[in-house]
Amino acid sequence: MADLELSKITLPSGSTYNLKDAKAREDIASIQQTIAGGVHFAGNTTTALTDGATTNPIKINNADYTAKAGDLVTYGDSEFLFDGSKWVFFGDFGSLGDLAFKDSASGSYKPAGTVSKPTFTGSSSTVTITATDNTNGNYQPKGTVSKPTFTGSSSTFTGSFTPSGEVTVTTKTTSNKTATVTEAASGTTTYQPKGTVTKPTFTGSSSTFTGTFTPAGSVGLSTSNKTATVSKAASGDATYTPEGTVTAPTISVATAGSTTTIKNPTSVTVAKTVATAVPGATAPANAITWCSVSGETLSLHQIGYTTGASITTSNVTVKNGDATYTASAPTFEGTGARLVTGNIPVPTSASFTGTEASVSTSGTPNGSVSQPTFEGTAVRLVTGNIPVPSAYTATFEGAEGSVSTSGTPSGSVSQPTFTGTKTQLSGTTTAAGEVSQPTFTGTQATITVS
Repeated sequence: MADLELSKITLPSGSTYNLKDAKAREDIASIQQTIAGGVHFAGNTTTALTDGATTNPIKINNADYTAKAGDLVTYGDSEFLFDGSKWVFFGDFGSLGDLAFKDSASGSYKPAGTVSKPTFTGSSSTVTITATDNTNGNYQPKGTVSKPTFTGSSSTFTGSFTPSGEVTVTTKTTSNKTATVTEAASGTTTYQPKGTVTKPTFTGSSSTFTGTFTPAGSVGLSTSNKTATVSKAASGDATYTPEGTVTAPTISVATAGSTTTIKNPTSVTVAKTVATAVPGATAPANAITWCSVSGETLSLHQIGYTTGASITTSNVTVKNGDATYTASAPTFEGTGARLVTGNIPVPTSASFTGTEASVSTSGTPNGSVSQPTFEGTAVRLVTGNIPVPSAYTATFEGAEGSVSTSGTPSGSVSQPTFTGTKTQLSGTTTAAGEVSQPTFTGTQATITVS
């Protein structure tokens, strides 16, 4: 029978029950029986035993032995205890050492103490280092560096310079000069000549002027009334509705529509949803109990359901197609009317009455005006006296200044080279002296294991 590892169960009512473990109680009863009978060593068996084996009887000293509850036997290095129905592995003593069979063991050792600090005694010594020329040596101190050469070209430096100082002009004598004044190409006028301009003459020809004119006055009309026949227009808004009535048409069924039978439903009560409630909560409506307890037995019940129609029906005849209908043509009964227009004034004659008025026109006459001529008196324009140096001297007084330029000469400097001899450095030294022998000072003690 399978073991069920449960200790309690809670029912929908909220009540909690402890579960009885029959297997655990059976094992406890077996152990109690073994303890009550005591444990005794039965001997060394040659029968192969494992944990849980039910082998019985077994061989002890080449004889059959029927084990009883509480018997302890050894098989090889393992110990097994019989609980009345099976063998239980009790332990393995094959890996135990010599101390497993002794009550105590002791030995001497010297753990506590100190080690003296050694001292070094030495003397000064000389180290000799030799240098030997060697192309594969590790040192190259000696040699020369070649003198570099500069290769360049001529450079020109340019810059600006402003000397410091002043120029003094000393005028010795002056003489007056006159200058001719000529017409400038542009600028503000500075002179108005005197004189007269002749009167120009106009030569023209006859011109014709055209324009618009509105006479003043009124036009009088004589009218007489006329009538006109009104006829139906081909299009446009209606303007007249005749009087009369239209008889009602007669409508009758020409062909009846088709019918069919459907199921007319009737409402019945059915289950719609299923509700649950945790243990101890308020029970849902129409609760179903699916477990029960009788004595020490917990019973879980099955829940099933029945099937059936959710509704009941009855046959009902309904139409499933439209009927066709016929209607008589309506007739119109009315009174005819003649439509005429009202009096329409139509002009029969016209007369104009006006007054005399003046007409004005504007325009440009055709012709040309002669070029006028100017008659005046010519005058000579001269300037006033203008002092012009006839002899002069100029001196310059300044201070010495410095001019500096900057630039980079064109050219290149050759790469210097180093020529030397590689050497091998080597040497040995041995420190002279001695290190004292350390000593250990401790206390003798004894270790006891029990």
